[in-house]
Amino acid sequence: MNFQLVLEHLYLVLVSSIFATIIGLILGVIVYFFKSIRPAILKIIDIIQTIPALAILGLLMIIFGGTSTTVIIGLVLYSLLPIVNNTYVGLKSIDSGIKEAAIGMGMTKIQKLFQVELPLAFPMVFTGIRIAIVNSIGTAVFGSFVGGGGLGAIINRAILIQDMSTLILATLSLMIMAIIFDYGMGAIEKKLKIHF
Repeated sequence: MNFQLVLEHLYLVLVSSIFATIIGLILGVIVYFFKSIRPAILKIIDIIQTIPALAILGLLMIIFGGTSTTVIIGLVLYSLLPIVNNTYVGLKSIDSGIKEAAIGMGMTKIQKLFQVELPLAFPMVFTGIRIAIVNSIGTAVFGSFVGGGGLGAIINRAILIQDMSTLILATLSLMIMAIIFDYGMGAIEKKLKIHF
């Protein structure tokens, strides 16, 4: 099996996770602050999650072509739900007394958000990022259908020619990758919960 495709797969997952985290945090904060548009944003993200991965990648390919960019955008869209939801829930669940104390200290909304609320909500936010990354490892397999590369290319080819040894090896690589990320981020998550 070509190790280059493993690196390609990791690249797709990590780049999309960085963008999904940034966009997800921003949307989560917007949902938290603006009640009027909260239902619309949450509904759109929920709907995106219900669209099959191949369908959304196919639609994106019409616009962006068959490249890794298409896969990254698709993975970002699929990763938003846990990050946005966890950011919103994390911020919302902070004790109101803490929020009032921050206001009493003369903090503005922005200061309160960055100095008090986001740090306290971070363990919950991190859980959402963890879920998004682990899910992306599996979803990125569909990237091969739109020319995005990664381990999906090996799996598809192995299925077509019925090469079971390559198929098992590629599948094990995906499983190991998911386990490493899940276990590693899970350990960090436990430390964050103890710390906060």
